[in-house]
Amino acid sequence: MLARYAEDVQEMKLGFVGLGIMGLPMSLNLQRAGFTLSVYNRNPARAQTLEKAGAKLCRSPKEVAENADIIFICVSDTPDVEQVIFGTDGIIHGAKAGSIVVDMSTISPEETKKFARRLAEKNIEMIDAPISGGEAGAITGTLSIMAGGSAEAFARVKPYFEKLGKNIVHVGTNGAGQVAKACNQIVIAVSIEAVSEALLFAEKCGVDGRKVREALMGGFAGSKVMEVHGNRMLNDDYKPGFKAKLHRKDMGIVMDTAAKVKAFLPGAALATRHIDEALEAGDGELDSSAIFKVLRKKVK
Repeated sequence: MLARYAEDVQEMKLGFVGLGIMGLPMSLNLQRAGFTLSVYNRNPARAQTLEKAGAKLCRSPKEVAENADIIFICVSDTPDVEQVIFGTDGIIHGAKAGSIVVDMSTISPEETKKFARRLAEKNIEMIDAPISGGEAGAITGTLSIMAGGSAEAFARVKPYFEKLGKNIVHVGTNGAGQVAKACNQIVIAVSIEAVSEALLFAEKCGVDGRKVREALMGGFAGSKVMEVHGNRMLNDDYKPGFKAKLHRKDMGIVMDTAAKVKAFLPGAALATRHIDEALEAGDGELDSSAIFKVLRKKVK
């Protein structure tokens, strides 16, 4: 039985739309795992590495869907996902009944539910599966994947998730994965705000921020944000792991959803305001830990 299941997994044809910073290494991991893969990217040059690795290059998301049983998407924002799925040459026009669309973008939970309902009308299932772990996690296949959708569809897709990530959680029904990702972005944004304030406080008190960070890393204040972003702040090096403009997009989803469900998020609102100020200062291409620069400017 297990052998038959393994054969079924290997025989499934996969598609991937969106070969950006995250999508390219993720799709490469699927290709290297030996799966049949068809890909599409608006800029075909991004797909050359995959073509050399044996993937089939397609001219549209529709063509990807025609050649795949499970179609992965990783693009920038809610309108992009809608266009990829429902546009003139979108996935819905090529996908077979019984296929699965797996959206690994970070988009609106409410729109995700609508997309899932529209696909269901064509007997196509949807899994929302946003990710955390950055480009490094995408390259090494160690992403955190938070999924929403039916248990049956999740079970069918999980073997492929296991080639992309290590922490894979089925959170709930459609939209639940996007809610989990929004929670992730809240924690990171508010944590960056807190680390920025702590290191600024140390600086203004005339105490070595590096020593403070070292001390805090050994206690309850220790965190990945303190470790990675705190180091960025101390070195004044904001080469992006995750660009401020993209974090602002995600926080826009958080704040819009919070308004709809009447959730009071004062910490998230403050962090969002400071990311806005970073963008206004022309730092949208920098890492979102550039919040530290914003706070520094407020006190001379």
